[in-house]
Formats: sequence, structure tokens, C-alpha cells
Amino acid sequence: MTTPPRLFDTTQITRNLQRRPQGANFVRDLVLEDLADRLSAYKRDFSRAVLIGPDASSLPQTLFTANGPVQAQRVEAFSGDEFPLLPEGDLDLIVSLLHLQAINDVPGHLARLRRLLKPDGLLMAAFVGGESLTELREAFLAADLQVSGGASARVAPMAQVRDAGALLQRAGFALPVADVETHRVRYATPFALMAELKALGAANPLADRPRRFATRTLLATAAQTYAERDADADGRVRATLEIIWLAGWVPHESQQKPLRPGSATVSMKDVLKNP
Repeated sequence: MTTPPRLFDTTQITRNLQRRPQGANFVRDLVLEDLADRLSAYKRDFSRAVLIGPDASSLPQTLFTANGPVQAQRVEAFSGDEFPLLPEGDLDLIVSLLHLQAINDVPGHLARLRRLLKPDGLLMAAFVGGESLTELREAFLAADLQVSGGASARVAPMAQVRDAGALLQRAGFALPVADVETHRVRYATPFALMAELKALGAANPLADRPRRFATRTLLATAAQTYAERDADADGRVRATLEIIWLAGWVPHESQQKPLRPGSATVSMKDVLKNP
């Protein structure tokens, strides 16, 4: 068994979160609003639920399905250990918010979450997707090439939605669903975006990040490139925020099963001949 590459410095992530000022977090608020809508569609009673995310104390203790309230144990996502210490096979709902995008071994992490769930237990997860901050990534790439003649890792790589469902299947979940919510956020300047990322604790989390601070020349060049490429008519710049949502169930005999190949009683040929 090979050890997955260490892309993220979880100690640095924890340090970034501890340094940021407390206050509004629009990304968390967007995700919580979407979570409420998604959970309200389930006509299920969940007796043992866990909600995993950064700043766990700011997350709600009560969630709501179509059947009513669900009390959730809140677990800090970035507590110095990538995986929460919870009893296996004891939960029927796990919700993971804004955590998977900074996990080094996502398939292994999902498999461990699966083991925490009872049969027919549900995992829901929301994380920052691969199209997020493409404008900033491209601006820094162009600036690095112009200023130093090379490229450095300044924005973390993120998963694409097309790969997300396969990750659930690989971890042993049934009935996997993956979809994406894309938001366009506007800022007065690229520097305003960079300042908000820092305030959100989203400074560079990569283990292979540059060890020197970005120079003023590099920052100015990146900001100019960003403004030239992604500014609207009023001068404000656009930033993409993509949130990928996953949902999967621990297999259980009561769940729907796909039909066996060749078991259909009506042929496609007959359907097409008789519209």
C-alpha cells in the first residue's frame, strides 16, 4: 500500500485559522444555507448525527430534516489531527463541511467516515471545488513567469465534480450523488480578495508552498494581471467560488438496487418504434 502524497500542511492550516480575526464568514454561511435546503428534502429520522467543520463551535447544534430536528455533535475539522476520533458503526448521519478540500488522503478519509456509520447511514459533504479561484491562480501564474521566470504553488489544487462521485464509490458508499453550486463573488480590487482569503484563514495551505513571502513586485504584477483579465465595466474584479456537494449511503438490503443486465422486459427497439 502506497502512502498518499502530502499536499497539505495541516499544522499550517490550523495556525492560519487560529490567527484570523473572528467575525463573518460568508463561505460558511452559504454552505449552511445550502445544507438546510438539502437536509429538508430527507424524510428520515437521524438519532446519532455528527457535524464536522472548521470553527465547530460556530456551527449549528440542531439540524432539520423533513421529519423534524436532529441534534448533532460538533467536531472540529482542523484540530491537529486529520481524522476525528469517534466510535465506529455508531452514527446514522455525518455532515462534513469545508474540510475535504484540505485532506491529503481523501479516499482513505471517506472510507474511515463510512466505517463510523451504521448500515443505511448517510454521509453528506461540502467542499471547495476545482474551479474556485481560477482567476487568482492564473494571475499568480502569469506574474510568477513574468517576475521570476518560473511558477510556484500559491493556490491549492482542488477536486473536480466529475471525480467526486467516483471517490464515494471507491470508499464503498452506495447511491452516490455529486453536484456543484457555483458562485461569482466581486471585489473592489484583487487585494481586497487576497485580504478576505487571509481573514477566512485560507492562506496558502500547501506543504510545498514557497517559504519566502511574496514580494511587492509579484503582488502588484498579479493584481494588475487579475484586473486586466477579470474586471467588470465598473472596475470590480470577479472571483469564482465552487462548492461541491456529495451524498452517499452505507449499503443496506433495503436500498434500491440496479437491475441485472439483460433483465429488462421491454426492448429499447420497441420503445423507439412506438413513440
